[in-house]
Amino acid sequence: MSGVWAGAAAPGWLTAGLAGAAFAGAAWAVRGRSSQVFGPSLWRGNPLQPRVALTFDDGPSPATERILDLLQEFSARATFFQIGQAALGSPALARRVSAEGHEIGNHTLSHAALYAKTPAGVYGEVSGAQRVLQEIHGGAPRWFRAPYGCRWFGLRDALRDHGLTGVMWSCLGLDWKRPARAVAARVIAHAGNGSIICLHDGRAGQPGADCRVTVEALRLILPALRQRQLELVTLSEVFR
Repeated sequence: MSGVWAGAAAPGWLTAGLAGAAFAGAAWAVRGRSSQVFGPSLWRGNPLQPRVALTFDDGPSPATERILDLLQEFSARATFFQIGQAALGSPALARRVSAEGHEIGNHTLSHAALYAKTPAGVYGEVSGAQRVLQEIHGGAPRWFRAPYGCRWFGLRDALRDHGLTGVMWSCLGLDWKRPARAVAARVIAHAGNGSIICLHDGRAGQPGADCRVTVEALRLILPALRQRQLELVTLSEVFR
């Protein structure tokens, strides 16, 4: 092709197409759920096992207590991707999550958008959260989820050095912008063997965040999944 336009500018449609393809490729590398560009990443478990992993991002917050009560009522286990600074602000609540048998994941120290950070800044966000969460829970998380699902340069080294594996999701509940019934319907429709569901027990670490939608949606989701004989487990169990 280069010979066809030798000595002349490429047509505008070709330039635009190449730019579009490059942008799409970069976007997939950053946020594609199966992308391995910035480190190992998983997004679903074993499709042959009737197990679903419920995951909650951005906590702990006051809503975490209500979510824990519901999980206990339905004998369900989940994975909570906690923000380091939020956990420092409510260490007893953060600790209740692991004390009740749920799994803890690393959701960075401050919930910063990693694409706005230098590689050293990305590393510090992961390292800082790992240190805080290990001190609070008495054990180091093994799973990591990037804020907004956006990975970036420096993350691969941070995951490797801290023994972490990135996790995306099979279904994003959209519980920060949709009503509870719509969130529940979305999750129930997408849940199946090996699914990883992403909900939120906080809002980017904001103190006192209103997560009533998540709680109300969960009241509908838990009995519906139980009725379908799906076991509600941690990430470690869904990947077992």
